[in-house]
Amino acid sequence: MLKTYTYPKFDYQRPPELANGSGSGHYPVIVVGAGPVGLSMAIDLAQQGQSVLLLDNDDTVSIGSRGVCYAKRALEVLDRMGCGTPCVDKGVSWNVGRTFFGEGEVFSFNLRPQEGHQRPGMVNLQQYYLEDYLVARARQLPHLELRFKNNVIGVEQDDARATLRVETPDGAYTLSTDWLVVADGARSPIRNMLGLDIDGKIFMDRFLIADVIMKADYPAERWFWFDPPFHRNQSVLLHKQADNVWRIDFQLGWDADPEQEKKPENVIPRIKAMLGDEREFELEWVSVYTFQCRRMGRFNHNRVLFVGDAAHQVSPFGARGANSGIQDTDNLAWKLKLVIDGKAPASLLDSYSAERCYAADENIMNSTRSTDFITPKSKTSKAFRNAVLELAQDYPFARALVNSGRLSVPSWLVDSPLNTPDADPFAGNMVPGAPMDDAPVQGGKNGWLLGDMDTQFQLLYYVQDASGLDAATAQALAALAQERIGVRATVIAERGQAPAPLATLIDAQGAVRQRYDLQPGSCYLLRPDQHVAARWRSFDAATVRAAVARATGNA
Repeated sequence: MLKTYTYPKFDYQRPPELANGSGSGHYPVIVVGAGPVGLSMAIDLAQQGQSVLLLDNDDTVSIGSRGVCYAKRALEVLDRMGCGTPCVDKGVSWNVGRTFFGEGEVFSFNLRPQEGHQRPGMVNLQQYYLEDYLVARARQLPHLELRFKNNVIGVEQDDARATLRVETPDGAYTLSTDWLVVADGARSPIRNMLGLDIDGKIFMDRFLIADVIMKADYPAERWFWFDPPFHRNQSVLLHKQADNVWRIDFQLGWDADPEQEKKPENVIPRIKAMLGDEREFELEWVSVYTFQCRRMGRFNHNRVLFVGDAAHQVSPFGARGANSGIQDTDNLAWKLKLVIDGKAPASLLDSYSAERCYAADENIMNSTRSTDFITPKSKTSKAFRNAVLELAQDYPFARALVNSGRLSVPSWLVDSPLNTPDADPFAGNMVPGAPMDDAPVQGGKNGWLLGDMDTQFQLLYYVQDASGLDAATAQALAALAQERIGVRATVIAERGQAPAPLATLIDAQGAVRQRYDLQPGSCYLLRPDQHVAARWRSFDAATVRAAVARATGNA
């Protein structure tokens, strides 16, 4: 048991399929796995009005802190689910990371060098808190049913549906579903039941996680050591979490005995060597892990869709696990909802696999490079790494080669077939496929641009004075919401108010105008997952409709 957290116990209830004696039931969507990724998927769909059943084989949140770093993009997705603020309020926000070699600092970075964003670069928060917040949110949604202690023991599928056999304390029953979303973790029993492969690389090293409770005045930063005096020839990582809990990762080497290394009599001397004998601390949680970088060949298999660790795994250096899994659901939920509603063909789900396989490959590449730098496999590669670290203290070119974990960033889907290529010249980074930049605004839901986005297509239209918007353009913008796939138009302006029912956001600081290279008449079409789908220097409703068709697989 932890000293700083009391684990909830979620009630098990006898499933209606057993209570009514039928022994079977059907649900349009079933999600398996109530970790951060499965809960995010179920919540996203339920907020769009889709009925969802979520199954989990346990009755509490994750044991131990596990994933602790949640990146800016994941926080923005969690904001849309109503869980971003409690995570930021409870967690430890940080933007700066420092890397040391021996006793000296050789490199530092800032995850948010640009001001004018609502969320920090990272928040450190024990995974059990995030799951707790997500379960609380899920229970508020009328379209979402949670069943704990419901263990999937068999899965089959055909072209029309997937069929599950589920074991409970009251016996087994059968469910069928039009769509099965699998978020049951890295070992994924369902992936194995379906005989699906996952390929990649297992790294021959072991790391000790030690969560310790202590009061320390270290800044809220990520500190990473190569070959520190307190842990020679290995690496160490330090993070602050909520409740004065500090995460320390010690590299151990492949020959270390995991069971021996987890014993307090072996852990405590390592921590004392690092912190000093005078520093008081208590052990909170200890674990030893290895890691791997691998993914499935594709993430959609007929009626079964894989998300998170069930689909892909990376090393923990770079905080790309849960962050990429949450972005999987952000990409998938709106597409699946359109398919269920008959507004898009099932082939749209191929784009989920293509875009998120691309993101997984990007994560695997960065994680593999980080791991190879942190754990060199030969004397030659270690000598090269140490030379880079020594040079980095004085030479900027060497600092770019230092790799203690390239931290999670959203993927730029610039090659996605869902994008409409530019027909007009634009400056800046907000190209088709880019994740949206946030910016401060006046008006809207919370004073931030991303805070005014929701799970539908959006059109941003820029004009200097919103009150001067001509009636014909205002009517054409508003009419987009009535299309078969509705588009919510929002006017970005320096001043004034657009005619009802159009919403107006005032770009008082000019940040939206600068980041999106806006000129009067410029407009951006944004996907429900806040990636740019298209942009133009002038508004034309027919062109917008064509871009929406392309972005939804209807072109």
